[in-house]
Formats: sequence, structure tokens, C-alpha cells
Amino acid sequence: MKTLAEQPAKATEEIGQQIGAIQSETTASVDAISSIRDLIDEMEAISSTIAAAVEEQGAATGEIANSVQSAANSSTEVTQNISGVSEAAGQTGAASEQVLDDAGNLSRDATTLRSEISSFLEKMRAA
Repeated sequence: MKTLAEQPAKATEEIGQQIGAIQSETTASVDAISSIRDLIDEMEAISSTIAAAVEEQGAATGEIANSVQSAANSSTEVTQNISGVSEAAGQTGAASEQVLDDAGNLSRDATTLRSEISSFLEKMRAA
């Protein structure tokens, strides 16, 4: 009989041990879920940081594109200005050649005129 009387006590003890084991496992599960939640929060923070960095990078890329476009426009303007200066230099060169030709003609005409005046003065003195 004593063995029969010990069975409910033993069963109660086993049930208590099983409940303790379940409670331990539940606590471990809660801790694991909490750790997972912390990791998810950390991943969200990292994702937010990455999103902000991508947005900044996009803005910087836009600014770089604008700067490159501005530089290209300036380069085109400089090229046009150089072309204009080159054309003006060509025109100035042509005008300089014309002035040089005219100066040569004037010099010849002055020499001829001097010669004719000398000749005229000699004729006047002789007369």
C-alpha cells in the first residue's frame, strides 16, 4: 500500500518538474524572442542609416551632374570665344597686311613726289 500511496506524491513531483521545465523553456523562448526583436530594431536602424546615405549620395550625384553640365557649358562658351578671337586675329592680320601694302605704296609715292619736286625746283632755278 505504501507504494500505492507514494505514487500520487511521485506523480505530483514529476508534474512539478515538468512545469518547471516548461517554465524554463518559456523563459528561454521569451529571451530568444527579445534578442530577435533587438536584432530587428538594430537592422531597422542600419537600414535607416543606409537609406539616409543613399539619399545623400543621390543629392551629391545630382550636384556633381549639375557641376559637370555647368563645366561643359562653360567649355562650350570658351571654345566659342576662342573661335571668335581666332577669327578676329585673322581679320586683324589681313588688315595689317593691307596697311603694310598701303604704307609701301605711300612710301613709293612719297619718293616719286620728292623726286618730282627736286626736279621741278632744279628747273625753276635754271630758268
